[in-house]
Amino acid sequence: MQRDQLKLLRQRPNAQVLVVGGGINGVATFRYLAMQGIDVALIERGDYSQGASGASSHMIHGGIRYLENGEFRLVHESVQERNSLLQIAPHYVKPLQTTIPIFSTFSGILSAPMRFLTHKSGKPTERGAALIKAGLIMYDVFAGIGGRNTPWHSFKAGRNARKDLPALRQDVKYTATYFDASVHNPERLTLDVLRDGLAANPQARATNYTSLTGFKDGKAQLRDELSGEQFEFEADVLVNATGAWVDLTNEDLGRETKWTGGTKGSHIVLDHPELLAATGGREIFFEHEDGRIVLIYPMLGRVLVGTTDLEHDMREPAVCTEEEVDYFFELIHHVFPNIKVDRQDIVYRFSGVRPLPNHDDTAPGFVSRDYQVKETRLTDKTMMLSLIGGKWTTFRALGENLGGKVLNFLRAEQRQSTVGVPIGGGRNFPMNEGELDAWYAAREHRAGRERLRVLLERYGTRADAVLDIVGEDEHLLEHSDQLSHEELAYLAEQEQVGRLIDVFIRRTNLAFRGLVTNELVHEVASSLAVPMGWDGVQTDAEINHALSVLRTHHEVILT
Repeated sequence: MQRDQLKLLRQRPNAQVLVVGGGINGVATFRYLAMQGIDVALIERGDYSQGASGASSHMIHGGIRYLENGEFRLVHESVQERNSLLQIAPHYVKPLQTTIPIFSTFSGILSAPMRFLTHKSGKPTERGAALIKAGLIMYDVFAGIGGRNTPWHSFKAGRNARKDLPALRQDVKYTATYFDASVHNPERLTLDVLRDGLAANPQARATNYTSLTGFKDGKAQLRDELSGEQFEFEADVLVNATGAWVDLTNEDLGRETKWTGGTKGSHIVLDHPELLAATGGREIFFEHEDGRIVLIYPMLGRVLVGTTDLEHDMREPAVCTEEEVDYFFELIHHVFPNIKVDRQDIVYRFSGVRPLPNHDDTAPGFVSRDYQVKETRLTDKTMMLSLIGGKWTTFRALGENLGGKVLNFLRAEQRQSTVGVPIGGGRNFPMNEGELDAWYAAREHRAGRERLRVLLERYGTRADAVLDIVGEDEHLLEHSDQLSHEELAYLAEQEQVGRLIDVFIRRTNLAFRGLVTNELVHEVASSLAVPMGWDGVQTDAEINHALSVLRTHHEVILT
């Protein structure tokens, strides 16, 4: 098995900084510090982006509803970061046209100020056109007056409101349409940020399936989760970027904190052509009758529906329950009353826990999505910085902010900002049809157009490096035209695949799209056995583990 990064950690068990947590915020902090020439290491107890970062709503957005919370700084930062990500990560971050169906004109005008002042949900009150219009004007201003890369919002009334989306409820009085963005492959974007960090500094090291188990005699106690072997690691600064697990991580270090209060958000993915067509290629974003914000939108040829906002015990696994599925069907019917959906249409379910701060009796929807950093001195020489909160959209700015606090402690200077720096396969990515056709034409001698499309969507312009490795005589799998034996070897050797399930959920989006079969699981396992160094017993164990994860966490039952 290729675990070169783990070997590097064990050969030199020290660094200036040890980042704990391989979600997008930990990885962004790692990248920033590596770019400053800092000797930085990162560990992740599972696979990269296995927690909340891979279980998000796949949105890159400014958070229009945060305006009602008074979080103007966060909204401004978020829309600016959204605009930036459309430029520096265009291979994964795409514009998302969003429509809000509105059923009244003035509803919510009196209750909104009370929510703003108290942050208590109270009795759910529908937001009417006047309130939404005011919010969208402010939202557009935050996005910038000039040099925009998203259009201004628009309003339609009466028949015109239903003309673009004829499957909507007939009592829709208005529609408000604006643009945000979505991230089509959040797990792969996390990997790209990580790889950029490793490439930026030869001292930088990062490994998955390695956990922090304690802190003793000034050293972090680490464990290889695949082999069970333990070793010590020394650093001047520990960055606790474990998201909703921050308090549990601190507990392992002998420090009791009560800083987090994460809430569970579940989603379902539907293979439903009629519902896909009904969305008109846009996100339908609205407030349900219980006050929850809901989204329905097309993603990778499927329809993503979410999300819930429920209190959760971090010692228990987060899974999408049958009650939540019933809730999602109810909300689909709420806006598309003539479209029937049932459980047979679901190809994938997932659930994650938002890394929110402890919020006592504040309603989950009104808990701040902003981030903060807590300092804890572990020894006279070792400082721990714990990240509380944070969201996908602001990962670059958060990484720079948190990384800056690390630099201050180390008395080091920033060498380079990450502002405007392209991410991974977003460098020189074709931005229009002409550029895309030229990209394909220049490589048509290396692979067919469909294979090139798959590789470009999966890797961005890093597809060239993959093509160099897999060669022109590539052998596609028997049970999927989305992967080849040569590409699987590349993933094992270059992308830190630790377990079979990583391929289906985080190195590709095959599970998300409902394209994993029992035969494919066995074929991929067999193909990976040699590059991963698995014998027959371990290969069978990986197959059973993958099938178990798909069944218990995502309700994907393969026979």
